Amino acid sequence: MPIECACGRVDQPENLRTMIYWFTGQPGSGKTTLALALKAVLQKAGHAVVHLDGEFLRGLMANRDFSEAGRTRNVKAGQQLAAKLHVEGIVVVASFVSPYRNLREEFKAKGNVVEIYVHTSELRGREAHFATDFEPPQKDFVDIDTTRASVEACLQQILRAKPVFPVRGGPG
Repeated sequence: MPIECACGRVDQPENLRTMIYWFTGQPGSGKTTLALALKAVLQKAGHAVVHLDGEFLRGLMANRDFSEAGRTRNVKAGQQLAAKLHVEGIVVVASFVSPYRNLREEFKAKGNVVEIYVHTSELRGREAHFATDFEPPQKDFVDIDTTRASVEACLQQILRAKPVFPVRGGPG
């Protein structure tokens, strides 16, 4: 069944119902904006979709620790929650800084996870919150530069991307 959005009609992957879209990147790059836009498009197409946000989860868990250990705890909690929802047949759209490549790679290796790297060269006022130890992805990811691209153009790029992940039982 095709997905309709302002960016046009896009054939959805057959295994969409079991996918986790993991948006990663620095604060202010557009992760949450794109994640919410993708969620709306997928819901309009009739899918059960949940958005998980790193900042919301950090607040929920009262995790004010921005050290490597604190960031790792937040990302792993998000991944565990995403995996549980995935097992229940829900499409998960997550937006987390998730600075550590090894955590993202381990999660992707479990299957049905699309890593979407969102970045910009534009100053957007969130630079004070940058993760100085952020490790950009190196393989198997969708690269989204939001510097001059509209939300719709980015959505089109995401929806047209070929799955770049192993399709297995999934992270559950």
